[in-house]
Amino acid sequence: GGGGGGGGAAAAASPPPPAPVEEAKGRFRVNFVDPASSEPPAPSPPPAAPPGSAAGSHSQQQASSESMNGYPQNGDTMLSESSLHSAGTTTHHYYDTHSNTYYLRTFGHNTIDAVPRIDHYRHTVAQLGEKLIRPSLAELHDELDKEPFEDGYVNGDETSPAEEAVSKHIADNKGVVKFGWVKGVLVRCMLNIWGVMLFIRLTWIVGHAGIGLSLVVIGMATVVTTITGLSTSAITTNGFVRGGGAYYLISRSLGPEFGGAIGLIFAFANAVAVAMYVVGFAETVRDLLVEHNALMIDEMSDIRIVGTITIVALFGISVAGMEWEAKAQIVLLGILLIAIANFTVGTFIPAHDKRAKGFFNYQSEIFSENFGPDFREGETFFSVFAIFFPAATGILAGANISGDLADPQLAIPKGTLLAIVITTIVYAGAAISTGSCIVRDATGNLTDAIIPGTLTNCTNAACKLGFNFSSCAANKCSYGLMNDFQVMSLVSGFGPLVTAGIFSATLSSALASLVSAPKIFQALCKDNIYPGLHVFAVGYGKNNEPLRGYVLTFFIGLGFILVAELNVIAPIISNFFLASYALINFSVFHASLAKSPGWRPAFRYYNMWTSLIGAILCCGVMFVINWWAALLTNVIVLALYIYVTYKKPDVNWGSSTQALTYLSALQHAIRLTGVEDHVKNFRPQCLLMTGAPTSRPALLHLVHAFTKNVGLVVCGHVHTGPRRQALKEISTDQAKYQRWLIKNKMKAFYAPVYAEDLREGTQFLLQAVGLGRMRPNTLVFGFKKDWHQALMKDVENYINTIHDAFDYQYGVVVIRLKEGFNISHLQAQEELCASQEKSAHPKDIVVNLEHSDADSSKPSSKSVSETNSPAVSQDQKDEEDDGKASTQPLLKKEAKGPSVPLNVTDQKLLQASSRFQKKQGKGTIDVWWLFDDGGLTLLIPYLLTTKKKWKDCKIRVFIGGKINRIDHDRRTMATLLSKFRIDFSDITVLGDMNTKPSKDNIAAFEEMIEPFRLHEDDKEQEASEKMKEEEPWRITDNELEIYRMKTYRQIRLNELLRENSGTANLIVMSLPVARKGAVSSALYMAWIETLSKDLPPILLVRGNHQSVLTFYS
Repeated sequence: GGGGGGGGAAAAASPPPPAPVEEAKGRFRVNFVDPASSEPPAPSPPPAAPPGSAAGSHSQQQASSESMNGYPQNGDTMLSESSLHSAGTTTHHYYDTHSNTYYLRTFGHNTIDAVPRIDHYRHTVAQLGEKLIRPSLAELHDELDKEPFEDGYVNGDETSPAEEAVSKHIADNKGVVKFGWVKGVLVRCMLNIWGVMLFIRLTWIVGHAGIGLSLVVIGMATVVTTITGLSTSAITTNGFVRGGGAYYLISRSLGPEFGGAIGLIFAFANAVAVAMYVVGFAETVRDLLVEHNALMIDEMSDIRIVGTITIVALFGISVAGMEWEAKAQIVLLGILLIAIANFTVGTFIPAHDKRAKGFFNYQSEIFSENFGPDFREGETFFSVFAIFFPAATGILAGANISGDLADPQLAIPKGTLLAIVITTIVYAGAAISTGSCIVRDATGNLTDAIIPGTLTNCTNAACKLGFNFSSCAANKCSYGLMNDFQVMSLVSGFGPLVTAGIFSATLSSALASLVSAPKIFQALCKDNIYPGLHVFAVGYGKNNEPLRGYVLTFFIGLGFILVAELNVIAPIISNFFLASYALINFSVFHASLAKSPGWRPAFRYYNMWTSLIGAILCCGVMFVINWWAALLTNVIVLALYIYVTYKKPDVNWGSSTQALTYLSALQHAIRLTGVEDHVKNFRPQCLLMTGAPTSRPALLHLVHAFTKNVGLVVCGHVHTGPRRQALKEISTDQAKYQRWLIKNKMKAFYAPVYAEDLREGTQFLLQAVGLGRMRPNTLVFGFKKDWHQALMKDVENYINTIHDAFDYQYGVVVIRLKEGFNISHLQAQEELCASQEKSAHPKDIVVNLEHSDADSSKPSSKSVSETNSPAVSQDQKDEEDDGKASTQPLLKKEAKGPSVPLNVTDQKLLQASSRFQKKQGKGTIDVWWLFDDGGLTLLIPYLLTTKKKWKDCKIRVFIGGKINRIDHDRRTMATLLSKFRIDFSDITVLGDMNTKPSKDNIAAFEEMIEPFRLHEDDKEQEASEKMKEEEPWRITDNELEIYRMKTYRQIRLNELLRENSGTANLIVMSLPVARKGAVSSALYMAWIETLSKDLPPILLVRGNHQSVLTFYS
């Protein structure tokens, strides 16, 4: 048995012979005992432990010792520490529970159900162990002779390209350096927080702000960093943390948009920070050179020379690997601690010779004098705060190398928070002790000593201690807290040690940033958020070092060193860091607000409101430090955010943004339910029977044109045929077609359903689709063009679907296009030739595997609706109202290689399939509003004209009326339309609607319905009754007689339509209603056929006879 592998053989004492590690098929073995064979099948040998993994041998010893105690055998459910952290290999292991006695002992029988264990929950082959696949539901539940579903993956467990890349890199973990919390986090954070500030600027801050306000400054900075530290701890303990520090934390909790923006800025800030620290180091070296008159060229050039040499050396250390870098950090920390101790000791050494320079050891007079502020030269509390705050940053130094920590979840909270505590104490201590020992101004002249007994009129602390520095008020002195930046080395026991401390503080911070920047940048590039940067994702060596990132960081740093202008760089860097702190705090608040069940950090001491306050404080501090840099930072973050949002990287990290979107959608949907519908807010919400959305593009486009951003569209797809296959298709199609709708900018939902036939499926959808108030109220489908050839059972179902919709109080829209809608057979054919040619974009063609011809009489296995019945629709690349032409033709005509020549009807069909994607130009939409159905017939054309593609079309209205009252009827209608505020170009009253149609057309109608008649007058009564029972759709002579006038009216209307609206872009007309049970399906179908044949695209609309228009405000 191996570390985390499948169970071993029954005899646990002798370890089983190692079998070759099987290929990862994501399957496990199940041995069903065949009742016919007398002996049970031999258990399949378990896979061997990965070669060289410590866990292999370990769990075998564990197994042999446990077999005595009746514990689980072969470490099957007890994972030891070593097997948890065993070498990651790229094989998924089979899970063979059958040959394992643990199951028999625990449950009394062998089951193929797997017991809970960590390996089922892994994403990829991570550093920690192998991924196991638990048996799928189908494998436990389906009948035995059936093949289970092919893919073993359940919702969203597939690995993303980024994760696969990670698993490739972790091929062997031997010799990989991982740090604990002290070396990895505490040391790094302390070094990064204690910068040059401690030795050079802190005394100056105390001089200006006084001890009291200095402590307030330090306290405020600590509050911000502590809140951020708590937030960081909360995020890092909420799941496994990979490399990438702040970027990883923000992107996985707030999503790729914020993550991508901050990742780039944070990596860049770290790269520039290298330059900043190195220039700080070079300035100190230059001061030393000036002091000893050993300048090489001039002051600026020396900084550049020293800086360049330094960064080359640091680059060498970091490229040598993390081990060397960590050793260097420890040495630097040692020097730094000695320098701090040296200063502390120095404050107690009696200072006789240093008194002229303002140092008097601890004196209460100095303390009380220095306690209050004394701002000079235009400094204020906030300007002093802005100078100090960058010294408090650096708390993410440990988190930034999260990928190199042995246990980031434990190390980051412990190390970061402890580092904040220690550094704050040291800062505060240094502020108090310098404030109590050193006066603000001193001349440095021993001659200013007051001879005891002489009267002077000075009362400050220095006078009481025997020195008169009052001359400093007039001319600037060069000593004291205010004037001497090197006052720390004056105080300390051994001056040069402080200089060494300054060197170590700057170099360690530079080194930490030099390592952080490439690591963050590498993580960012691995996720492929900015496609061009993928080259930097490559890692080298066993530690996966981002060498290319190091080189890039080196050049960025070098560039800024050569600029050598610290005062411009510093505020921008501080703001970049603060922006990432603000987002870390905000992401904790956001995740808590979204109440996602996946947000459950192990670190308990955080609070969503504290985090929000932290985020606001960070933003406030940004503006306090430097308002223009803050604005610049915000603009850059926003620009990157917009770019990433626009690019939509194909990643799904389960961010809290998704969780919050869900939560707000849910809350709004529930709030909406409490509101009664009002006619002013009526929206056409369509259940559109498209079948596969890709197979009927024109239908989907047309409906989308009047529902986009107005109402709901649900694409219904009824699967028929063998149940098992249909269910499998539904599960694969659901995601595929919804993704396709989104990609083509169709604001619609996809709702597949399995049913015996089309009518049953439509009934399911009519009753169940929708949520609260967001329910369809209109059923839309395409006209069944091939009804003459189709099985009459299908026609009966089709007509009954219309009756069902009226029963459920739905409006009905039947859309007819001369050429038809269904292009799925063309897609299948195109796909075929595409696969032969290996065309460039196989992804863009969505194929319907069922090859059903639009005119075939057999309903396809997948969906009855394939035969162009409730015609399903599809969408092209771009049904956006921005008037862009479709950029991705559905069937690429210009495919390389021999294209299959289409016949004429197919070519027409293909052209028609994209006609509603084009701008419609100056045409007309003719509305034949013959019957009042509540106004839906008028509302749909009005909504169309509000869209870009249709806005040039004019609405013409046609109504019925008496010959002698035409003017009156027209005026009445014009008044009504103007009350409804609907623009129309003209109104035509048809007085000749009830005249008899032409003989030819009547004859053509009779001929069309001939095959569907019952002819009961020519048959025996019994025979005719039996036939009517068997084929209820047949047209009886009686029925034909009763409805003769209605039939004539449909024929006559078709003549009028051809005469008046033959050139319209679109006709919208009232759908004739047939009484249920009185009119047979064939006759109703014939009416619709006759009414709508040989016309431009026509919508036959019938609302549910409740008002959808109102003229009241």
